Amino acid sequence: MDNALASPAPTALADPAQSGASAAAPTGFAARMAALPMRSKLSLGVGLAALAGVVLAMTLWSGQGDYRPVFTGLSDKDGGAVIAQLATLNVPYRHEPGGTILVPANQVYDVRMKLASAGLPKGSTVGFELMDKTSIGQTQFNERLNFQRALEGELTRTITALNDVADARVHLAMPQQNGFFREQQKPSASVMLTLRGGRTLDRAQVAGIVHLVSASVPELSPKAVSVLDHTGALLSNAGDNGSGLDSQQLQYKQQIEANYNKRIYELLEPVVGRENLRATITADVDFSQVESTAEEYKPNQGANTQASVRSNQTQESINATPALPTGVPGAATNQPPVPATAPINGQAAPLQTAQGAGNGQQSTRREAVTNYELDKTVRVTRNATGTVRRLNAAVVINHRQVTDARGKTSSQPVPAEELTKLNELVREAMGFSQERGDSIKVVSAPFMDSKPEIVDVPLWKQPWLLELLRTAAVPLALVLVALIAVFGLVRPAIRAANPAPAEAKTDEAGQLNAMVDDQHELPGMGGLPALEAPISNDKLERARQLARDNPVAVANIMRSWINGEELATT
Repeated sequence: MDNALASPAPTALADPAQSGASAAAPTGFAARMAALPMRSKLSLGVGLAALAGVVLAMTLWSGQGDYRPVFTGLSDKDGGAVIAQLATLNVPYRHEPGGTILVPANQVYDVRMKLASAGLPKGSTVGFELMDKTSIGQTQFNERLNFQRALEGELTRTITALNDVADARVHLAMPQQNGFFREQQKPSASVMLTLRGGRTLDRAQVAGIVHLVSASVPELSPKAVSVLDHTGALLSNAGDNGSGLDSQQLQYKQQIEANYNKRIYELLEPVVGRENLRATITADVDFSQVESTAEEYKPNQGANTQASVRSNQTQESINATPALPTGVPGAATNQPPVPATAPINGQAAPLQTAQGAGNGQQSTRREAVTNYELDKTVRVTRNATGTVRRLNAAVVINHRQVTDARGKTSSQPVPAEELTKLNELVREAMGFSQERGDSIKVVSAPFMDSKPEIVDVPLWKQPWLLELLRTAAVPLALVLVALIAVFGLVRPAIRAANPAPAEAKTDEAGQLNAMVDDQHELPGMGGLPALEAPISNDKLERARQLARDNPVAVANIMRSWINGEELATT
């Protein structure tokens, strides 16, 4: 052993087979890669290409960022103008169906300001900005036509500003006024409305649109404005008197029913419980307007009729023809007539002519006019609008929950005596009137337990998890492709390029160095007694130095000892 350790040529102890393998193996990495079979080369190339594609996809995906809509619902014309302006500003954008244009989230407000300064979007309708550009050779007809288009555009913009209107079209018929015609043709207008989904317009809103259009055009009567919806139904009525009470009548009726309902709930809830009562009131309201005028004359009645005499006028005239004198002229015939006397009772004696007079003719005429005061009554009656003609009330009381001595809970109907009392309370609350024909019905019935069913959604169906998976699907897929390319294609090719014997030598040398340098105890030697250390350690130090300087030779020596082979000596 001493001779073997002290051999000056340890390299000669190396294994001839290993020495030949080391000489035949390529020395450089490029040479080892070139010596790989074609299958390994293809796997390495595909793996590297997949890695390059993953890196490129990750770069493009991360460069997209978060895009937000800058405008939605644009027409094709406005969308094209906006996209052209964005291309001029070098702003990245994406266009989606429905007229939606998206830009990076951090540039949304900046882009809106820049587009607004450029006058975009202009909209599908033009207003009075059409009058800003005038040509030199413009005729009167063109000028009048441009003004009409501008007015239609402004009215369209104003009408579409309503919450319930999605789009509108306004057509104005404005005849040219001519002073040579006695009767001028009046203008008219038509409005086409496209309402939003599930929206309707009441009479008040339609009347507002009609008055808006009529007030914007000179000499345009509200009766000459027609309003249609997108289904072709006529919303405005030319014969309407402008009262517009339909929606108000419905609102008034609902208010009356709500007030009666509130009275019933406030009265019965403390008795039967908050969730044990359901009531509904139906009101029949009369909205007809009736106006009547009557004049009545009554004659004077009673014993004292003189008190009602307004004036009394009497006229009496007597016409008499004197008789011709007769008899012998003389003193007897020339005597004056006897003075007339009026009897106390009876009629007065007729006037006598002079003595000796003959028979004369006499006529009497008497007229009497009496004016009486007559009663005159002028009555104007206008019935109240919104009079309640009839009320119908229906009240349902839930069954009561009763717990017996054993703790079992059951539901029982409300007793008839208590229902009668509740019926009386409802009658007083709603102001029941038998003459009006009101009706009340109070019954007891069990309520169905309609508790919302709680659906246990598993974790993999949670919305937040699905959204997270959709967001992270692309990067996770790219990472998975990269891992498959590295561990399935690239790593096997690199391993094939490194020879196994060299690795074994390196491992053996490393293990030998560890055994020489470290001071660890061998396994299984903990229970043996410690040996005495030799007095002189020169041979041990030389053996350690040889193992440090030439580990391959020492490894060959150890292998030969184990295999029982003899070393070749020089």
